[in-house]
Amino acid sequence: MKPITRATPLICSLVIVGGCASPFSASFDAAKYDKMSCIELNVAMGEVAKEMSATAITRGKVAKTNIPGWLLGARRVASTVTARQSAKIEQLRQQEAAIAAARRSKC
Repeated sequence: MKPITRATPLICSLVIVGGCASPFSASFDAAKYDKMSCIELNVAMGEVAKEMSATAITRGKVAKTNIPGWLLGARRVASTVTARQSAKIEQLRQQEAAIAAARRSKC
């Protein structure tokens, strides 16, 4: 019974992270950045960078989790969560590039 007790936090965290990594909007409105001031663009850039950093940390924690072999399906859940986090990071990079382009043209 002891191994199940140790694995319970891992299972719960994977389920929670998996639920939080639900599909997200793959597109964003780049035109909204053209309407922002330089200060607003700087704030938006900081928010995107903070979210990208947090997502990368979460992805790293999930990817480095030592999952026991007897825990069926956990590896698949972990790889799915990692893939979703990678897709989210790529979307955030595109968003960051759009903000940077707006900043270059305005500021």
